[in-house]
Amino acid sequence: MPPEISDLGIALNALKEFRKYSISSHHERFIFPFLCGSYFTYRKVDVERITSLAKAISKDPTYLDVGCGYGDFLEKIIQYLPNAEGIEKSADIFFKLGRYKPDYIKIGDAYNGIEKKYDLIFVGWMEPGVDYRDKIAASTDVIITTLDQGLSLAVEFEGHGFEKIASWITPSWDDINTEITNKYYSKISNRTIEFLKQLRGAHNLWYVYSKPKYKDIIKETLRKCLKYEGQREIHTYEFEDVLDDAGYGYLESIKTSNEEYLLWNIDFS
Repeated sequence: MPPEISDLGIALNALKEFRKYSISSHHERFIFPFLCGSYFTYRKVDVERITSLAKAISKDPTYLDVGCGYGDFLEKIIQYLPNAEGIEKSADIFFKLGRYKPDYIKIGDAYNGIEKKYDLIFVGWMEPGVDYRDKIAASTDVIITTLDQGLSLAVEFEGHGFEKIASWITPSWDDINTEITNKYYSKISNRTIEFLKQLRGAHNLWYVYSKPKYKDIIKETLRKCLKYEGQREIHTYEFEDVLDDAGYGYLESIKTSNEEYLLWNIDFS
């Protein structure tokens, strides 16, 4: 969960101290995800998949990020969809730290603040115990969500007139945090680190939901994305080296006690 407003100053001071000895400037986005990153791990391919879907749905797509925080992920989306917007419930996260709030982020909650229909709505965060699914479902025909595996039902939209069309799995920020903290910022032996790697998993689920009319175009677009990702050499952000270093590479095989799967591989429902 994101920190309480009263804890933001403490977190900021801890970040400043961390920067004095950090091994990589990119580590902080996973160790301090609220201030420097997001509560889900993503690559450039995630951004490209989502924006490709939006453009396949509409020539001039409208896009809303629900619970966008400081807009780390939204900033990447805007590079492809200049008119993309975000909605964030707490104004204090900006004003308490003196951070600039861009005009494309509106202060409000999804229950009362979605005032128009969007071509695509992205739900990257929904507070535990809060359920805005009816409001979101009434405001779009295509929804993309992320959720920690086994922790949330509030971003699942079956039963709200939507069908799950596709999904993929990524590590959570906590997975990456654990790996880089053990390797670079602890006194754990290399032998113990290698043992702990056997227990790793990937815990973030990305779901694509749609009304029936967009089902086929969504599948076609995502298949093209996969093919495109496999053919190109450069499709990364600089911080993706941290993901690779932590053992969570693009299309890397992950084994758990119950299954084996490829990270970022798209499964069509």
